[in-house]
Amino acid sequence: VLPFQVVGGKVKKPGKRGRKPAKIDLKAKLERSRQSARECRARKKLRYQYLEELVSSRERAICALREELEMYKQWCVAMDQGKIPSEIKALLTGEEQGKAQQNSTKLAKAAKTEANSSNP
Repeated sequence: VLPFQVVGGKVKKPGKRGRKPAKIDLKAKLERSRQSARECRARKKLRYQYLEELVSSRERAICALREELEMYKQWCVAMDQGKIPSEIKALLTGEEQGKAQQNSTKLAKAAKTEANSSNP
């Protein structure tokens, strides 16, 4: 087998098939590269903004949970001393059941919202 073929009177050398790429205009290539870099920086900026918002929402949720935990700790300390906090008395007597349910519903909704926002 010869390293070249004769087809239709023309000698063809083995190698890449198809059309050879035209000379690429360097200015156009540089401009495409610049545009790509601009788009990459814009995507990066958006990603960082999203992450910062996510962190701040999580920090707010953490603060709310810490406040709730502190309230429960105070209730426990009071009950250890033999005192029943007024909030617990109200819950036990059922006077403010509606308010307690509203608060727990708000907390549950906030927790669900935070859980849903964590799934991008």
